[in-house]
Amino acid sequence: MLDVRKVKALVRIRASSVVLALFVLLTQTASLSGCSAIRNSKIGMAVEFNNHAAFAYIAKENGWYEETGLGITSYESYSTGMMLSSALARDDIQVAYICLAPALLSYAQGVPIRIVAGCHKYGFGFVVQPDIDSLQDLEGKTIGCVREGGMTDILLNRLISNHNLADINIQRMTPQKQILALSTGQLDAALLPEHQATLAESMGFNIILSSNDLWPDLQGSVLVVKSDLIEKETGTVQELVNVTQRASIWLADYPKEAADLVAKELDTDADVVLKSMNRLEYTTDLNQTSIQEMIDYMVDLDYIDEGRIEIEHILDLSFLERI
Repeated sequence: MLDVRKVKALVRIRASSVVLALFVLLTQTASLSGCSAIRNSKIGMAVEFNNHAAFAYIAKENGWYEETGLGITSYESYSTGMMLSSALARDDIQVAYICLAPALLSYAQGVPIRIVAGCHKYGFGFVVQPDIDSLQDLEGKTIGCVREGGMTDILLNRLISNHNLADINIQRMTPQKQILALSTGQLDAALLPEHQATLAESMGFNIILSSNDLWPDLQGSVLVVKSDLIEKETGTVQELVNVTQRASIWLADYPKEAADLVAKELDTDADVVLKSMNRLEYTTDLNQTSIQEMIDYMVDLDYIDEGRIEIEHILDLSFLERI
């Protein structure tokens, strides 16, 4: 007897595949007709070592960069967005999938970049020792965080301000070291990016607050490119955005396969990565209101001089508009 549920599931899978195939065909056609052609570009790329960069990992593992003529000459991974922001100042890095705050800080410090697509919303968690039940228990405790200017540092400032936390000690270290310090009891809590927050949770620690709670509609990470790449090779930038959008569709259609692939890149457990990825909203859309709020808040924290960043100068929405 025909199983109607299986038939419906098969139809959904095939329809999803058709949508992805049509998207690939249409974006390739659009890039050839609407932009300067790709010249087998040689691109230095940098990413963060977490599942915020899922689009980059998916595109790389599926061979989509090479398929579209994008020659990746270097592919560097950094523990934090602040480390990545330093690399952006080098001439050999033209493209990066990076958290918003470090991207803004790079631009404010004179690195000529433009934000051309989003990667995800949210993506951070406040992790505590099992004996901590509430934020009030943090008085006199030690909290781990990345250095000033990173996304978790921005969120920690917001957490301290919103909940009037005063007597706390902040220890600056990479997310990987924060997890180790939690395990050895050197830290009472840590503000971690995903997938590290969920990894810590799998080890017995508790996530008592997420970035969704601290900052609704938070723009998490973005795709940035150097300005001269836009000026000299518009078609190359369009293909980068097209491939990123293609990865977003593939991730939405095949979340388990995407988690397996990302877990392989991060050398960690696929179930942890899948649970973590479900805590993010992966999208290439850019939340301009959230970006402006981040600029304003970084000015308030004296991380950026007032007037140093005009949102219309750092954002280039033309590539997203073409797809």
